[in-house]
Formats: sequence, C-alpha cells, structure tokens
Amino acid sequence: MLNVTQSKHVIPVTVKPISARGGERGTEEPAYGFWGAMAGFLFYWVAFAVPIMVYGANALFFLLYTWPFFLALLPLSVLIGIIIGTLLAARVLLMILLSGLSVFSLFWLVFSLLTGW
Repeated sequence: MLNVTQSKHVIPVTVKPISARGGERGTEEPAYGFWGAMAGFLFYWVAFAVPIMVYGANALFFLLYTWPFFLALLPLSVLIGIIIGTLLAARVLLMILLSGLSVFSLFWLVFSLLTGW
C-alpha cells in the first residue's frame, strides 16, 4: 500500500496570493449597534425634554437639582440602544421603537421615583 508521499497521481495545487482573492470575501453587515447607540442617545435627549415640556420651568429646576441621576441614564440609554440594535439586526423600525420605549420608560421610572409618586 502506498503512503501519501508515494502517490502515483499528482494533483496540481495552485495557491493564490491573498490580494488576488478579492472576490471571495464575504459582505460586511451594517453596524446596527451603532444605529442603536444613536437611537438611544437621541431618545435620551427627547426623554429629557418631555418633562420640561409637560411641567414647564418647575421640572427644569427639579432636573437641575437631581442632574446626577439623569446623567447616569445617558450611558445606560446608549447601551440599551446598542443591545436592542444588535439583537434586532435587520429590523430597524422595530429597533427604533423598542429603544425609544425602553429609554422613555427608564427615564420616567427615575423621574417618578425621585418625585415620590
């Protein structure tokens, strides 16, 4: 029995350089995590403006006194947007809806806990 080095049939092997394999690359997916982060960031500022629009200057003074709590929600809102954007990769409209809903809910939860409702 012949081993690998004593084979009677020689199979020619051609090796292409890496630069010549341009057509074999897979296509890159869009960065949905980035769009989720942008949605979380934008919805944070919209959620920050809603109590001011609803309650007027009183809410503005309240937010000025409790700003560290609401500042802590900024990275959390961006992280929530990234997570939702990654989980719902191709569903951009649903990603925006869920990011907005979760950021608004989180902001309203902190606002209502601080006001004692």
